[in-house]
Formats: sequence, C-alpha cells, structure tokens
Amino acid sequence: METPGSQSSLHRANLERVVRAVRMAGSLTQAEIARTTGLSAATVSNIVRELKDGGTVEVTPTSSGGRRARSVSLSGDAGIVVGVDFGHTHLRVAVGNLAHQVLAEDAEPLDVDASAEEGLRRAESLVRTLITKAGIDPHKIIGVGLGVPGPIDVESGVLGSTAILPGWAGTNPRDDLATRLGVPVHVDNDANLGALGELVWGAGRGATDLAYIKVASGVGAGLVINGKIYRGPGGTAGEIGHITLDESGPVCRCGNRGCLETFTAARYILPLLHSAHGTDLTVPRVVELAREGDPGCRRVISDVGRYIGSGVANLCNLLNPSRVVLGGDLADSGELVLAPIRESVSRYAIPSAARRLEVVPGALGGRSEVLGALALVLSEMGDSTLLDPAGPPRSAIPA
Repeated sequence: METPGSQSSLHRANLERVVRAVRMAGSLTQAEIARTTGLSAATVSNIVRELKDGGTVEVTPTSSGGRRARSVSLSGDAGIVVGVDFGHTHLRVAVGNLAHQVLAEDAEPLDVDASAEEGLRRAESLVRTLITKAGIDPHKIIGVGLGVPGPIDVESGVLGSTAILPGWAGTNPRDDLATRLGVPVHVDNDANLGALGELVWGAGRGATDLAYIKVASGVGAGLVINGKIYRGPGGTAGEIGHITLDESGPVCRCGNRGCLETFTAARYILPLLHSAHGTDLTVPRVVELAREGDPGCRRVISDVGRYIGSGVANLCNLLNPSRVVLGGDLADSGELVLAPIRESVSRYAIPSAARRLEVVPGALGGRSEVLGALALVLSEMGDSTLLDPAGPPRSAIPA
C-alpha cells in the first residue's frame, strides 16, 4: 500500500496526470504535456520514457512552432472503445482506439417508432459486425459510450420523457446494452456528446468553456465548463430549447408556450415552407435551397438564427462561454444562420460577454455525437486500466 504523500504515491499521481492529459487530447508534445499538467519538462521527459518502455504510450517525431518535437499518444494496442449514437431517424456506431483513431464506423436508418428493445438489438448487431470487420480482439474493449436524444439520469441510466423516441421513455438503455455486450456502458444525451465530440475532435478544440447547440427534432445544448461537461444534479442542464421567447407563442411539447424550440425545431419550421416546396421537405433540403438563393428558405433560416441567438445571449449572460459551436443540419447553411445568431447575441447579451464570444459551425457534422460517445468512454475510464495491465481482466463481448 502506498502512503499518501510518499515518493511512490507522488510518482503514481504524476503518471496518472500525464496519462489523463494524453488520453483526452489524443496526442500532445512533451512541452504541451508540461503546460497541461503543470509538471516540469524534466519530470515529463522521465515519465514519458517510463510509459514508453512499459508499452503504454507511443512517441513519434513531429514539429511544433517550426521546431522539432516529440508527439506522445497512447499506444494503439492499449485498448478499444466503442461509440453508439441513437438519433431521431438513425443509428450510428464507431470503434476507435485510445490514440483517438477511428478504426471502423457505420450508420443505418432507424424507425422513430422502433422500440428500445429493437433499437438496442440492432445496435448490438452493428457493434459486433464492426468489431469483426476491423479484426479487433473483443478482450481489448474497455467500454461503450451511448448517446440518446432525450433527458437521461446519468446515475441510474433511465431515460426520461422524450418526444423524439417516444417508445424509449422510462427504459434503461445503458444497463440493457451492457448486458447485451458484456462490457461497461456510459450514457449521456446527444447534445452533451456533440459537445464532447467537437471539444476533442472538432471546432471546440483548445476551448475550456463552450456551448454546443444542436438544432434538429428538438433543441439542446451541451455545456462545457472548465473542460468538463456540466450536467447539473438531475442531468438536465442545457435544455436551452425550453427558454421562453413568447408567452403567447405556440404550445411546446413540454406544456409551455413560446419555447425556443417552437421557433427553431424542424417540425415547427418545415410547415412554413410546405406551400412552396411540398410536404416532403427536410431541413437539409431547406439548407440546400437557401444556399441556392431561394428567398423563402433564406428567410426561414435567418429567422431561426435570430431566435437561436436570443437563447445564446441568455447563455452568455449566465455562463460567459468563449465559444459556441452550432451543430445539426442547420450548421451547413454557414453564414446564413451564423450571422443572425451573432446579430442577436450582440443585441441581447452583455457587451463584455458578446465581445469575447466566438460563434462557429461544428466541424464533425453528423458524426459529432458518435465521436463524442467515444470521448465519453475516454473521459470516464480510469487510468489504472492503463497503468495496471495485470489488474482484473476486462470483460469481452461474447460471440
């Protein structure tokens, strides 16, 4: 047993700090590790050498600021993580390693009326298929990240009331999928995973405080504070879609009137264009038509941007994030939606908060949530898994 404050316990703590920094960033130079952890360059050099000799990390030559450097990443053989993302009409699965390399990925359509049992059965099947195709040893799988489009109690794993996947309310997809696959499963809502995905892989890299706004069948926000997802005690932080904009507005699915969602979500804005473009219209098609110059579609997207900007202004006044990342299909409309968002923020947010805010489109598109699911496992796994390879054996996905 290590005595707290002893040299051995301090060394162990430093090992964990370095592994944790590399695990979340994917790869860092030794100078970046020193800045991130607060350790001296000499200490980092010695720890990296020890981890490399033990097979935990890989070191490759690179350059930083025009100078030669050494890039440190976790060994590609150190473990495998799996991401599963359920959306309104899709199921997406990705398999990656601890060096942040995606080894296999696939998606398939999902009927919104499918039961939780059917959806999880298909997820199990797709996970097994990708593992087999990638030639992965199931014993190397550390865990699975699971994303669902609705409020979830991250402690119990129970999904709350949801209008997006109505047959899933009250189910426990985390425990069900863990039973099916025989490995630990970590669950979160799609907006939080989108924030994690963009933070680790996309437009949020380098930011420690950001909000990821996803506008799709509903409207949600994933909040990152001091580099970590903020969920709130009940797991419902970020429900920006239910900020009231007009007390006399349309009735929302939550029972209130005039929520942000009733002015921005797909099922509310698409009917505005049915008379001109038919009832088969989709948000991606609206974006495409707007980019081609259609005046009605451009007006609707502009209006949506102004409404989103009002909600973002409230976030600025409360949390003062440095960056807002817009996800979902609307992000593909670029400045057609981003410019009105910025305009509303400058009008309604405290000037000092608005000046420091950067509003950008997501870089990952429809992949942000499934990559966020991979990042969720990376953030939740313990460093002892990597530093104590002789510890308890991992469960394997049964054949």
